[in-house]
Amino acid sequence: MTDSDTLAARFEEHRGHMRAVAYRMLGSLAEADDAVQEAWLRLSRSDADAIENLGGWLTTVVGRVCLDMLRARTARREDPMDDTFIPDPVIRPLSQVDPEQEVLQADSVGLALLVVLETLEPAERLAFVLHDMFAVPFDDIAPIVERTSAATRQLASRARRRVQGATPSAEPDLGRQREVLEAFFAASRGGDFEALVSLLHPDVVQRVDAGALAKGAAASKLVRGARPVAEQAFMYRQYARFARLVLVNGTVGAITAPEGQPLSVMAVTVADGLITGMYILADPERLARLAPPSLED
Repeated sequence: MTDSDTLAARFEEHRGHMRAVAYRMLGSLAEADDAVQEAWLRLSRSDADAIENLGGWLTTVVGRVCLDMLRARTARREDPMDDTFIPDPVIRPLSQVDPEQEVLQADSVGLALLVVLETLEPAERLAFVLHDMFAVPFDDIAPIVERTSAATRQLASRARRRVQGATPSAEPDLGRQREVLEAFFAASRGGDFEALVSLLHPDVVQRVDAGALAKGAAASKLVRGARPVAEQAFMYRQYARFARLVLVNGTVGAITAPEGQPLSVMAVTVADGLITGMYILADPERLARLAPPSLED
């Protein structure tokens, strides 16, 4: 093997980890891949022999690339992040385990957490993700955000408080999650409105991200309360028979795909046998990129 081949092989050993870092930083699978590719370009232009800890070096480089991407994203955005925005979901069939996807699932990064991360300032998000999720020391994070270690620690602490205050508690047992979601779709297929209400927490929050082009009843929306959320499910009950249970970011969710064409992907948070949060991506353009090619059991 040439030196270039050896370096590429060493880089590939860290690709999954870097992609996991970038996905948590950006909430976008495509942008995460772009960040990893940029890390490779920077490595190929560097004196690799002088790098003592390649994994640590690549992690901080990916972090720096993602920080620049987040800052550019913030600068382009004229309005604050819409509270209906849903980050890219990672979808897998319930019956299959894919090693690359398992890396993305590490540390149980659910959509509920990613939604909260979208509300953080770029530097806060970087400090929280690298330190709290990947145990990168503050001394290594500080140069990336151009702060002292103490100030970087405060960034992570502030982000941690916001995350803990906004992230809903969730049932960790996949079997229990599945029971609740199966009951929800059964009630929807049967047109049983009161059964739908009974499966929803009184303060349930539903986020629907239908994209910028959707209008009217199909537009993006934020719905609160058991009966209003049940009314939304009741309105679209004719599609419930097309729903297939899948894993969405490591928890039980559903993809609705009549004739194989995905209409929506839904993740939920379940606590004490009730659905407390619903996260629905219904943007056709994004679904076309994200939906897996096959969901056969």
